[in-house]
This record gives sequence, structure tokens and C-alpha cells, in this order.
Amino acid sequence: MAGLGAWNLAGAALIILLFPRSLEQCGHISLSAPIVRLGDPITASCIISQNCSHLGSELHIVWKLEAELQPGERQQYLPNGTLQSTITLPHLNRSRALLSCCLHWGNSLQILDQAELQAGYPPATPHNLSCLMNLTTNSLTCQWEPGPNTHLSTNFTLKSFKSRGNCQSQEDPIPDCVPEDGQSHCSIPRKHLQLYQNTGIWVQAKNALGTSVSPKLCLVPMDVVKLEPPTLWALGPSPEVAPPQPGCLRLRWETWKPSLHIDQKCELRHQPRLGEASWDLVGALPSRTLQYELCGLLPSTAYALQMRCTRWRLPGHWSNWSPSLELTTTQRAPIVRLDTWWRQRQLDPRTVDVQLFWQPVPLEEDSGQIQGYLVSWRPSDQAGADPMLCNTTELNCTFQLPSEAREVILEAYNTAGTSHPTPVVFLESGGPPLGRLHTMARDPHSLWVGWEPPSPQPRGYVIEWGLGPPSPSGSPKTWRMEHNGSIAGTLLQENISPFQLYEITVTPLYQDTKGPSQHIYAYSQEMAPSHGPELHLRHIGKTWAQLEWVPEAPELGKSPLTHYTIFWTNAQDQSFYTVLNASSHSFVLRGLEPSTLYHVHLMAASQAWATNSTSLTLMTLALEESELHILLGLFGLLVLLICLCGAAQLCCRPRKNPLWPSVPDPAHSSLGSWVPTITTEDTFQLPSLRDSSMPPITKITVLEEEEKKPGPWESNDSSGTCGLPSLVQAYVLQGDPRVPCTQPQPQSGTSDQVLYVQVLGSPTGPGPGHYLRCDSTQPLLGGLTPSPKSYENLWFQTSPLGTPEPLVPNPEDDCIFEPLLDFPLLQGLRVSGVEGLGGF
Repeated sequence: MAGLGAWNLAGAALIILLFPRSLEQCGHISLSAPIVRLGDPITASCIISQNCSHLGSELHIVWKLEAELQPGERQQYLPNGTLQSTITLPHLNRSRALLSCCLHWGNSLQILDQAELQAGYPPATPHNLSCLMNLTTNSLTCQWEPGPNTHLSTNFTLKSFKSRGNCQSQEDPIPDCVPEDGQSHCSIPRKHLQLYQNTGIWVQAKNALGTSVSPKLCLVPMDVVKLEPPTLWALGPSPEVAPPQPGCLRLRWETWKPSLHIDQKCELRHQPRLGEASWDLVGALPSRTLQYELCGLLPSTAYALQMRCTRWRLPGHWSNWSPSLELTTTQRAPIVRLDTWWRQRQLDPRTVDVQLFWQPVPLEEDSGQIQGYLVSWRPSDQAGADPMLCNTTELNCTFQLPSEAREVILEAYNTAGTSHPTPVVFLESGGPPLGRLHTMARDPHSLWVGWEPPSPQPRGYVIEWGLGPPSPSGSPKTWRMEHNGSIAGTLLQENISPFQLYEITVTPLYQDTKGPSQHIYAYSQEMAPSHGPELHLRHIGKTWAQLEWVPEAPELGKSPLTHYTIFWTNAQDQSFYTVLNASSHSFVLRGLEPSTLYHVHLMAASQAWATNSTSLTLMTLALEESELHILLGLFGLLVLLICLCGAAQLCCRPRKNPLWPSVPDPAHSSLGSWVPTITTEDTFQLPSLRDSSMPPITKITVLEEEEKKPGPWESNDSSGTCGLPSLVQAYVLQGDPRVPCTQPQPQSGTSDQVLYVQVLGSPTGPGPGHYLRCDSTQPLLGGLTPSPKSYENLWFQTSPLGTPEPLVPNPEDDCIFEPLLDFPLLQGLRVSGVEGLGGF
């Protein structure tokens, strides 16, 4: 078995090595069409020959399009013993794809054969066919547009023939012109052409799916000739010819030599070199003149010029534009208005030092370039040329004049000439002054200056501004002239910087005089103070400290102070602060603690910023020894007073007497609002007391009562009893007031509360109710003497006849009847808790 296994492995390895090469001769793919239209179906079949019987009897062919597996439609054995598998791709959407016929072998696919599929479109009809006769190359060059991409190899051919008619009949064929791959133009040599004979030309496009041709073009080669552009030159100055006018250019050109015998017309275009202006076209120029003067241009401006030509009076194509020629127009005299201003300083009685300023204002868009300025003065007693005072390129000039001089002449010049003279008259100050002058900063780089126009209205204003002190007096200033005399202000935006002090001067100008100049100082943006004032301690106490500081002098360019803020912090990092106005120079800190360290600092603030001053550390004074003794004494007295009050409160508080039981105060007892629970078997049926004719009935509440035996005087009759049932805590005793009642003496030690009174009354009797005073050893009001005996109370009860009758004491009993309302302890008692019962 081991030998058989080794042979199987060796055989399998041999088959694997030999199998791929043997498969190459087994399979073959055949296509229904090698090239189809893009999107059309295509059918392919793969056939395995009989010579491949070693592959086995169970074969399965698999199709792959590129890397994708494709299901085969059917697989069958043909009568000649070959195996055939067919596949149809319904839509071939790829211009190129590789189709493979494979066979399962082991765990992999073995390729039997491959075929390349191609798809595309038939060639479109070429269009826009045009031809040019190039005299330089002596060839007819034609070009066309091939149309959309066919995804297939397409061949273009330029076909032509000679014809004497309208190209309806072909006379002599011309060899085909085949362009290079990817090109859509081709040239027919001059030797195959008749320059003045009709020629028929068309383009043929052909690929595997079809052929297409363009419409025929019938032309005469010389009618489509394209000339070469001329060469431009600048026309130099000549003694016989005057120089060009400002804004004009002179040029000449030379035509292409092979076209000298051809009548031509040309076009000229020009464009300024600077800026983004478009080309301006000049109409047809006859080529015979070969020179031209171009005017209407900007003076002193560089221009680029180009020219092209074509046949004149005959068909033809325009040549390309010639290379650019750059020329600069001549200058023109400046056309400007010169605004002037001056300053005068008397040097001596006969000489005045004058500083003249001016600003050019162009009057036209093309006012000419200014190269310099001339200042001259003509004395009144001198004829001829004006003596020159200044010749400068600056906008100011300083010179000296006699004191009697009142006028100078200012001119601007360049190579073309001078501007119109501008007389400068030195006006005297005699006009009315301006009204209120004021300024306002709009932003850090502008200032608004306003004024009240004087009366009469000036013809204009001169506004000057520059750095104020401490800048040098001769520092340059900016100025502007406003020609509208009705305005009341203007915005200054030139040469304005933040944190700088500016001096602004406004002068009104009148017809023959000027008003006095007025000045104002302003900042466009101010800085914060450089430092705050230094803080000093003037006086200090135990709970206060007086601070003072010296305000800093105002600084130029610094915003004025608006307020101060004082901060102080104690040793526990508790912070406090207060805000003071800018006029404050001192402040007293109050509410400080003795012998405590404080940190204090001052902050000075303005509209622009805030600045901290120097910090100050101080300690309040400590308390003296005598003051400490006084405080300790006062504290001791306070403690003693508190102790005395506590002791008095403890002593005056009522306490229980251990020798006898305590008696509750009926006037301040809460028993009146307590309703005891009455059982069903001992419920009393009380008559309704809502009747106004009923006498008042008193309820007595017994807090604690020992179980007692009925006395000899108690009766079962409810109308005459005065005893207390054991189950009843609240009761009303009714009956004859003469009936005695007995009260047993409480046992010693059994209870601290003893009944000391019983109230009796008859709800039907005409007389008032009575109370029964009982003998008790309990003090009545916490006194030291016991209650008096019944015979010791000299109270009387009114008899039914209306005469007072004393109550005779009963030796067997310690109770006696007394008038109820005369009992002093029950006058303030309010009895309630039972429905229908009222109070006293």
C-alpha cells in the first residue's frame, strides 16, 4: 500500500507538470463576429477535440469575461465526439474585453483558449471641411472634424479630383492624402493642383463596422489662398515731415515678398500696454501706401500694434496677425488747474520770504504728463521775459520777493509745452473770521473738522493739518483747498495716524481778501496714561487710614483721566474697592481692623485705557492697654449680666412643692377645652340648653380621681345628687341646692390632685346655681395655709323668698353651698366641650 501511494503522488505531480501545455491544444474558441456594435449581443463557442480524452469523461467548461465568471448556455457532445459549450453575451458594453474558455481541474481553473472581443460604433460623417492655399509651403491644406469617438481603429482619407465644371464630373484624379494617426488635417502638394481650376475634395472615414464620407467641397485653390502677415515698422522723424501731433503714432509696413503681385487690403489694431483694455480695430488700409498715421490715442502712452492682410477684391482668407509693434504717443502740454497756497515771513522792511504750495488738478482724462513746474515774477517796471524764481518737480517752492510784490506766475510743463499760466495773488487778511471750529475723530485714520460759515459766504477754504507740538515748527503739513464756500466741514483722511496730536488750521478765502486763520488741536485716537499717580499714606489709625496722591500733569497724546479706583485687601484675601472721580486727590479707608496688614493700590482710568499706580502696604495701629482693659471689663459685665438674667429666670420658674400636691389654676387651665370620653353605659341625657330660659350650667373637669365610695348623703336620684360617678369625667349636677354632698378625704400619697369644689345647680329652678366648697388640705393658690372650714366662709345664699339666709354648717360634712358666680377662682373659667353648654 505504501508503494502504491508513492506511485500515485508521483503520477499526479507528472500530470500537473504536463497538463497545462497539453490543454493548449485541446480547446478552441470561435466567435459569431470579432467586432460588434457597442451594446449588441455576441455569441462564442468553445470546442474540446477528441484528442483530449485523457481529461476524463466528466468535463465542465466555464466561461470568464475578464475576471468575471459567465454562465454557459449549453454544453453538448457533437457526433464527431467533440465537446462544445456555447455562450451568448446579450449586451457587450465594453469596447475591448478578453473572453476565456476554462476547465475545472483540481481546485483551480485551467484556461483552454482566449479570444478578444471588440465593440464600437461605425464612423460618423466628417464635417466642417475647409481648405487653405498656403503660398509659403505651396500646398493646399485641408482640415476637418472627425466626429465622436468610435472606440475602434478608424482610417481617414482626404480624396480629391480635378474638374472643369462645378465638380459634377471627375476629370483627373488626385492621389489620396492620408493623415498621420490622430490628426485631422492633410496637405495636397502644389504639383497635383491647378491653382485656377476647380477641385473636388471630400473626406472618407472607415472602420470595421462601416464607412462614411463628408460632403464634397468644390473650390479653386487660389480662392482660398492665405497670405503671410506683413512686417510693421515705426516711421522715423524726417525733416520734410512735421512731427506727429499729441496722441498720434506714425508707422509703416512691408508685405510678404511672394505676395507682392497680389492686391491686398489690411487691418490694423492697437491696445494700450498698461491696463486690461481690449483691442481697437482700424478699418481697411490700402497696402500700396505702406504707411499710416494713427491718431486719437492717449498722449504719452505705450501701445501695441498688429496688422493682417488678405486679397483685395478677390476671395481669400485673412492672414495671421503680425507680431506686435510697440510705440509711444507724443506728449501734450499739461491741461491742469493749479490750486495754490502760501506762507509769508517778513525778513526785513524790504524783503519777504515766501513759501508757495500747489496741487495739480487734471481738467481732462488725458491731461498730459507733468515733468516740472515753473514759478516766475515780472516786476511792474520791467519788460521782457519774467525772471525765474523756481524750476522744480516738487509741489512747493521757497523764494524771496520785494515787499511790494503781490503776484507770481505758476506753470506746469513737459516736453510738449506748458500749461496755462496760473496767477498767484498774495491776499491780505481782512475778511470776517470763521465761527466755532470743532473736530471729531471718525476712526484712527481720519478726522472730521467742522466750522460755522461766516457771513458773507467765502468762495472757498484752505485746510492745513500736520503734527502739533512738540514736533518741530518746520515739519511738513498737508493742505487742501475746498472751492465750495457753502460747506461747513470736511473729512481729513490723508496722513492721519492714531496717537498723534494734529494741529488743524482753517482759513476762509474771499474774492479779494482772506479771513484770519483759526487753529484747533485734535487726536484721531488717544493713548492711555503712561503711568498712574503715586499713592502715599498721610495718616493712619486703628480702624482708618487716609491716602493721598498727586495727579499727573496732562500729557500730549494721552487721554485725560476720567476716574480713579482704589483697591485694598486684608490678610484674609478679602478685597474691597471704591470708585472716585478724577478730581479726587485723597480718600479715607474706614472700617479697618486694628493691628491688621492691608495691601492698597490705585488705578487711574481714561476713555482709552486704565493704568495701575504703585502699590502701598500699611498696617493699622494696635489697641492701647487701657482700651484693652476697658473692653475686657465691658465684656465681663456683659457676661455677668447674662448670668444674672439666667439665674433670675430659673428662680422665678414655678416648681413642684414636695410637701403637698399642687393645685391647677382654673383660670389658666386647659381642661376647659378637653372633652373626656363617655362610655355608652354611663351617658348622661342632658336637656337642651339652647333655650334662653334655661339657667347656665357649669361643667367641672376632674383631672384625677380616686375610686370612692358613695357618701351617706348621696342618692340615686339624679336631680338631687352631688356625687361624682366613677366613669364620668364631665358631668352636670342638678337638683336641690340644699341637699348635702360628701367628699371623701384623699388618701395620703395616692394623688397630688384633690377635688376642692363641686358646682350644683338646678336647670329648672328659678334660682342661680350653687357651688359646694370642700375641705381640703391642699393649698388653694400655692399658699402655706390650708383651706378654711365651711363655717369659716361667711357666704350667703338667697332664699326663695328673696331674703338672705345663712348656710348652717353641717358637722357631718365639710361642704357648704355658696353662690357660684361669686367664687373668685371661677370667674375667669370658660367651660366648654359638651354640645349645648356655654361658658361663663
